[in-house]
Amino acid sequence: MRIEENKNGVKVAADRFDSRMQTLPREDFPSLPDATGSFSATLPRDVMKQMVAKTQFAITGEDTRYFLNGALFIQKPDSMSLVATDGHRLALISVPREKVKGKKGEEEERVILPRKTLLEMGRLLAEGEGDIRYERGENHLFFDIGGRLLISRMIDGQFPAFERVIPKSNDKRVEFDRDRLTSAVKRVALLSNERSRAVKFQIDKGKVEIASSSPEFGEAKEAIVVEYEAAPVTICFNAQYVLDFLAVVETDSVSLEFKDEMSQAVMKPIGAENYDYTYVIMPMRV
Repeated sequence: MRIEENKNGVKVAADRFDSRMQTLPREDFPSLPDATGSFSATLPRDVMKQMVAKTQFAITGEDTRYFLNGALFIQKPDSMSLVATDGHRLALISVPREKVKGKKGEEEERVILPRKTLLEMGRLLAEGEGDIRYERGENHLFFDIGGRLLISRMIDGQFPAFERVIPKSNDKRVEFDRDRLTSAVKRVALLSNERSRAVKFQIDKGKVEIASSSPEFGEAKEAIVVEYEAAPVTICFNAQYVLDFLAVVETDSVSLEFKDEMSQAVMKPIGAENYDYTYVIMPMRV
């Protein structure tokens, strides 16, 4: 539709459409990179879907820490791993696999997948069937997902040495029913500080009391019966971090392993088959 002036100088919409579409020359469109890289492999769809879902929420949203704006994808001849961290928590999932069939399948390959790439991949993996064809180029990654080609730039940076973050000396352990813990944390978190979202895990013999408080709304407490005989410990966590983990595990029970109120704690699903999932969460100081 065009705007014209009538005889009185008033601009009005013309009663006709301009059939010409405003376009640019085809040559001005950016050229797509070639999918001829140094590494290629076939990735199982169901496995990748699970790996993306269990890690993408732990990617940082801070632009200043660009090397954490993605997840580290590690391929070995007999396993695949995906790890993400925002500095306060870390999600790591590893799955066994048949020997990588690629151009350099005997070597370990590491790339950082951008957050937006994982979000789009998760959407594409939810549709259709069939495995994924993956190839790494010089600066780009290529994922053929059900006939759709997803092209992504790699994040050029050094991912943190995540292995050092996973504690090895946590000597205390508590097991929870997943649904029971989820419900308790959700209810108690309603009265937590809106900014910190802090909830306390007061772990004592035979029980764990989950509590939160707010100057405006008061306090909430809920006890869960558990098997625990070690010394009492009170650990404070961000409620949303705990709920993010509980939302993506499928097992009926989960474990919390810890050392003290200041050291990293580890949450894991109990009885998970065909994958190893580790969730490291830093306690809060409140």
